[in-house]
Amino acid sequence: MRELRAENLREAAAHFQLEGEPQAIDRNNQGHINDTEIITVSGCASKKRYVLQRINIDVFHRPEELMENVVGVTAFLRDRIREYGGDPARETLTVIPARDGRACYRDAEGNYWRAYDFIENTLCYDKPELPEQFGQSGELFGRFQNLLRDYPAETLYDTIPDFHNTAVRYRDFLAAVEQDPVGRAADVGEEIRFLTERFHYAEELQNTSMRRRVCHNDTKLSNVLFDKDSKKALCVIDLDTIMPGYVIMDFGDAIRFGASTAAEDEKDLDKVHFDKKLYDLFLAGFLKGCGDALTQEEIRMLPEGSKIITYEQALRFLGDYLLGDVYYKTDHATHNLERARTQIRLVGEMEQEFVHIFTIR
Repeated sequence: MRELRAENLREAAAHFQLEGEPQAIDRNNQGHINDTEIITVSGCASKKRYVLQRINIDVFHRPEELMENVVGVTAFLRDRIREYGGDPARETLTVIPARDGRACYRDAEGNYWRAYDFIENTLCYDKPELPEQFGQSGELFGRFQNLLRDYPAETLYDTIPDFHNTAVRYRDFLAAVEQDPVGRAADVGEEIRFLTERFHYAEELQNTSMRRRVCHNDTKLSNVLFDKDSKKALCVIDLDTIMPGYVIMDFGDAIRFGASTAAEDEKDLDKVHFDKKLYDLFLAGFLKGCGDALTQEEIRMLPEGSKIITYEQALRFLGDYLLGDVYYKTDHATHNLERARTQIRLVGEMEQEFVHIFTIR
């Protein structure tokens, strides 16, 4: 995407139904995909802030469909939150329409913009400061599933087609191994062998009887807002990948991020372990939040979802490494390889932990 200028931001902000005139626009650097600004406006009774984002159309090729998903899901959530006496202004995102009533604005340069209310007095974490926070995030993502249990998932657009289609990811990986355009395959034979020996993970969901539900598809802790005063998990954010999917993959993605003892790109594999205690905390919270929304088959498959999606991410990292690092941003030549190895380590440890585990409710 083109570099943003101050006039781009002011011009975009002027096209949204804000309660006042923009007084200050400050960059927020937390996200890795979209450009995010925080707008403070003057002219209203109290201090008011908004989130202004330029949608990354290199990743999301159909931003209007993406926003149709977001508007539909957040409107549904607001109604459900009111039903149980919650505060929809703080417990889900509020989309601010453009002045023409649309959910996003397209500027003269082809940039797509959107705006949300800024949810004040909240905190966001990349890693939990306390284990209980991970459990709370599990309960929130479970409640997210429960609230959306009756939403017609088939009406949602696929914002990134085949995003969590492990069979497609496996085929792409095999193609990368065969092409080997930069000559790296010979040095990663052990990793390739590990992944090809577990091809069954790529096939497990091909004939499943599980229902496709509304899924978040990016359930990491940093996509949860915590109330600053109560320290309780409050709101699920970053709804760009809201799509139909299998609940076990949403569960597993949270585990892949949150139940690892090290960063995703840790070089020292001796530091990388699957933390069963954190898994159990998240599982308990998730099942509590879901209520009776899940089937027994879905509950039984939650550990398998953790393995499948971690395996899938290993395929993606190692495949990108073999292709010459064309998709993921890297800081050095072996960055994607290091990422792949952490995922491989986690898959191996999950396999050992889950041999005798049956998730029974």
